[in-house]
Amino acid sequence: MRQALSAAGRNDNDIRVEIVTTYEQLLHAYSIRAICFMEEHGVSAGQTFDGNDYQATHVIVYAGNEPVGTARIRWFKDFAKMERTSFREKWRDVRTIKRCADFIFEHIARKGYDRVITHAKPKYARLWRTMLGFQPAPGKVPLHFEGHDEPYHELVKVLTPPADAISSETDTAVLFRIEGHWDARSEFEAEVL
Repeated sequence: MRQALSAAGRNDNDIRVEIVTTYEQLLHAYSIRAICFMEEHGVSAGQTFDGNDYQATHVIVYAGNEPVGTARIRWFKDFAKMERTSFREKWRDVRTIKRCADFIFEHIARKGYDRVITHAKPKYARLWRTMLGFQPAPGKVPLHFEGHDEPYHELVKVLTPPADAISSETDTAVLFRIEGHWDARSEFEAEVL
């Protein structure tokens, strides 16, 4: 039986961040997004869940076995876009948010991207800048959405891809492996003698 964890008294070992690879994890991510966007902020279902969910990499944050946060990554030619980031209210703290963001930055860089962008209202834009090292995107004006009281600001963070970033030179077996599990042999890989 799964136990719900309280935000008080937890330790860093309670928090784990994963790439969504199962339907159950995706349901957890969608549930958190619905709580945060629809219930807390009054965002419509159509804006909360859009057609981009099927072309994205989803990230889920757990405290023990309890889902507490999520984000979505979309991939473009020369940058990744981090969006739909949301955490249950009791888990909105520097430690949990930073753990999730660092995981996402490492994942994006491992795929060879050196830039990530996000869009945020002024309050959250300050958080992204001070806690996560984003900078205002040069030359971009804030964007207004119908039904939202404040504009969204575009922010950018420069990343350094690691030496083992996925590229066209990467071993073929790695390219067949599950997203985010590139260092683990697939159960379908034949033994090379």
